[in-house]
Amino acid sequence: MFVLSNFLIAIARILEVTLSVLYWLILIRALISWVNPDPHNPIVQFLYKATEPILNPIRMILPLGLRFGMDISPIIAFLAIIFLKSFLVRTMLDLAARLR
Repeated sequence: MFVLSNFLIAIARILEVTLSVLYWLILIRALISWVNPDPHNPIVQFLYKATEPILNPIRMILPLGLRFGMDISPIIAFLAIIFLKSFLVRTMLDLAARLR
């Protein structure tokens, strides 16, 4: 069972790193949006392409009453990322520990 345990640990670590990178990309995109970025800049284009698949569905789900004239989808994405890191990653690590 140690092979399955090691596999779960590896998946949990990869998921944790991926969620951390996504967290930072969303944070950088939110900060850059305050200064009117150049849409032709390759870094800005990368940030939009990397975060839009996460933020756009959140915007579509939000009811019109929760749109206060500013985009709160990054905040909801942060909460979802924190939840996934706290629940899913830790659950996978605990399960791997029990399988040893």
